[in-house]
Amino acid sequence: MIRVVLVDDQALVRGGLRAILDGEDDIDVVGEAGDGAQALRLTAELRPDVVLMDVKMPGMDGLAATRRILADPMCRGSKVVVLTTFDLDEYVYEALRLSASGFLLKDSDPLELIHGVRVVARGDAMLSPRVTARLIGEFAHRVRPMRKTFDALTEREREVMDRVVAGLSNEEIARELFLSPATVKTHVSRILGKLGVRDRVQLVVLAHTT
Repeated sequence: MIRVVLVDDQALVRGGLRAILDGEDDIDVVGEAGDGAQALRLTAELRPDVVLMDVKMPGMDGLAATRRILADPMCRGSKVVVLTTFDLDEYVYEALRLSASGFLLKDSDPLELIHGVRVVARGDAMLSPRVTARLIGEFAHRVRPMRKTFDALTEREREVMDRVVAGLSNEEIARELFLSPATVKTHVSRILGKLGVRDRVQLVVLAHTT
């Protein structure tokens, strides 16, 4: 069972998210928070698998809460998915720097939301295609150029990387390449290590800016 905490200062938004997620047999919304401080307390107390985090909230905002959650040993294991809109690109860039596990638009299709929660819960990164395109288009020039190239990757690693960049999960890559998910996970870890990037999100940005 995937345990989720919803964080948004608007009760109607939280109610809509809960209605979507509670309809899934493998997802359980275990808590709701209306601001970042409450989100931090709930995450430490409930240890959810995924925190769906709004950005603009009174008091402690979503970015500050994300920073605190990802640094707090009491919250270890909880992944943060940032809920954003196109007019909040600055926040998307900062959330990337903070190692958020995913980005979803508030007007995402319900199936995309459900898929994103599942993907992040199993350890992959989730980037809404529209957020990814916007992020790369607006902020690629801010990413510090990296001297490492893709030459160090094997042919198989490049095949895996291309599919990570396309937004596929490990399971989807495994099906396409006729590999086991465990083998794909090993390839992804090696790719990140060889390229010196922290996670799949940074890999996507690197692939579009190199």
